[in-house]
Amino acid sequence: MQNLFRGFIYVIILFSLVACKKNLNQDELPAHIVIGDGYYTQFVIRYEKGTHVTTNYRRGASIPVNTKVKLSNITGRTIEVELSNSNSPLIIKNIQKHTGKNIDQTFDSLFSTKKVKLSKFTSLERRHISSGTVAKGMRKKAVTVAIGYPPITETMSLDADTWVYWSSRFNRFNVNFRNGKVYQVVD
Repeated sequence: MQNLFRGFIYVIILFSLVACKKNLNQDELPAHIVIGDGYYTQFVIRYEKGTHVTTNYRRGASIPVNTKVKLSNITGRTIEVELSNSNSPLIIKNIQKHTGKNIDQTFDSLFSTKKVKLSKFTSLERRHISSGTVAKGMRKKAVTVAIGYPPITETMSLDADTWVYWSSRFNRFNVNFRNGKVYQVVD
C-alpha cells in the first residue's frame, strides 16, 4: 500500500512539472502578449548566468530600462526573451510566492510595447535609473524603474513606507520613504 501511495505521489509531481514547463501557445496568452513581437524593459533588470529571478536580487549584470527585447517563449513559470542589442537569450523565472503574480502579470510588470517616459523623472531620478541605483529624494515610481519591485513576502504593499529588497538570498536592504520620497536606504 505504501508503494502504491509513493507511486501516486510521483505521478502527481511528474504531471505538475510537465505542466509548468509546457510552452504556452499563442491562443493561451492574452492578446497583447505575442510570441515573436518586440517589447521594452520597464525597469533595470539584474541577471546572472542568463537568468533573472523575479525575487529580484540586486546583483549581477544589468539590462537598462527601455532595452528592446523579442519574446521567444513563455511557459507557466518562465519567460524567454532575446536581447536585441546582443541576440543573447534571457530567461525570467517567476517565483510566484515573491511576486504574487502569474506569468502574464509578471510579463506586464517587466515588459511593454511602449518605452518608459524618462522625461517625467527629475534629473536625480534619471541619473539613478540609468545606473540602477536608489538615492534620497527619489519618488516611488522612480525607484521601481531603477531597481524593480520588492518581493511581496517582505513588502506587502507598495503603499508601505518601507520597501524591503534582497541583494542576495541572505542579504536585504530597506528603502524608506517619507511623503512618497526616499529619505533613507539602509543596507
